[in-house]
Amino acid sequence: MIRKLSAAVLAASFVLAGTVSEAEAATKVKLATLAPKRSPWGKVFTTWSKAVKKMTKGGVDVTWYWNGTAGPEKGVVGKIKSGQLHGAAITAVGLSAIYKPILALQFPGAFKTWADLDAARAKLAPDFEAAVKAENFMITGWGDVGIGRVMSKGFFVKHPNDLKGKKPAAIRDDIIAPKIYEVIGGVTPVPGSVTEFLPKLNSGEINVMNTPSLAAEQLQWASRLDHINTNATYFGIGAVVMSKKALNNLPADQRDILLKTGKKAAKALTRRIRKADDQAFDRLKKKMKVHDATQSEKDAWNKVFKAACGRLKGAIPGKVLSDIGAC
Repeated sequence: MIRKLSAAVLAASFVLAGTVSEAEAATKVKLATLAPKRSPWGKVFTTWSKAVKKMTKGGVDVTWYWNGTAGPEKGVVGKIKSGQLHGAAITAVGLSAIYKPILALQFPGAFKTWADLDAARAKLAPDFEAAVKAENFMITGWGDVGIGRVMSKGFFVKHPNDLKGKKPAAIRDDIIAPKIYEVIGGVTPVPGSVTEFLPKLNSGEINVMNTPSLAAEQLQWASRLDHINTNATYFGIGAVVMSKKALNNLPADQRDILLKTGKKAAKALTRRIRKADDQAFDRLKKKMKVHDATQSEKDAWNKVFKAACGRLKGAIPGKVLSDIGAC
């Protein structure tokens, strides 16, 4: 897929070459991501960066800060606002720091398939993108993280009550997970940033994670967990966002190249990540103890999700939760 993307971008460069002037000095575009450089996300982002540099004849140098080195996503959004960064590839939690209703797309139990998610996102994207633009950001391409599943250390989490007395990881800026644990009761979530979870797993401070399989592998969480529930809990999404000011500061031809190639990269990434997440899930099932949820267990989870959704209506503005059928 990366070779195909590179070939397409290279072919397009011959068409656009005549419109791009030689740059005396490259304009640095600084982007942040939680993804490792060698991950599927990192490989596509790297290919995109190389394409932009080639097509602008060295005029734009896209530099990535990998592995969450630029900080938690909410902080990254703040750095984009202040001009320290020009953009980022962020998850729904990061996007919610710009426009909170986007987080609803990641609500557990809202969708049964990627096709369901795609339909809802396509319908809501124009409003989301307009709201993000009003906050002086631009979504240059939507993307995915993977299908969330509950993984644990030393025990199965089959029913919501199995979380009582356990220590699940909770992204500090996520407002959904705390409401779910509140509905279940007797759960002690451990808040932290994505980069803090590995040492917390190593120390035993965390013993449950609700995460996509690919993320669990790439961030080295999977090797610290040994049980998996195959039931899909949520569909993790994200997007590449950039500062409107940073984009407007680029010459029109360079901005056009950055945006057009970014959209191509996002489309390639969607196909690549979904396939890679499925493959990671298959690998984890061979390494971990596996539980296939019964219908009664699925019903119990859905009951919890609906109750938590009702409690979140005041925290997520508008009626997006109702629009997607979460509650």
